[in-house]
Amino acid sequence: MDLNILTYLACICFIFIIGRIFIVPIKKILKLILNSIFGGIVIYVINIIGVNFGFHIGLNFVNSIIIGLLGLPGAVCLIIVKLLIG
Repeated sequence: MDLNILTYLACICFIFIIGRIFIVPIKKILKLILNSIFGGIVIYVINIIGVNFGFHIGLNFVNSIIIGLLGLPGAVCLIIVKLLIG
């Protein structure tokens, strides 16, 4: 009986330790995903406004991650690159 209680306590401690180890990367991955979705929305808005000026940025995974990682400066960077190249 004593061994069972000790085993349960060890398993609970192990679960908490593993949870602490993996919670930080999960938070970073979720933040990247949410920022990438936000980046896609920003590109969509830029494209809606850019229709009046003949301006278009491709809505793809790479561009949304660039804006997701860099935020508003990433959007400005994509606009400048598009103006320089196209």
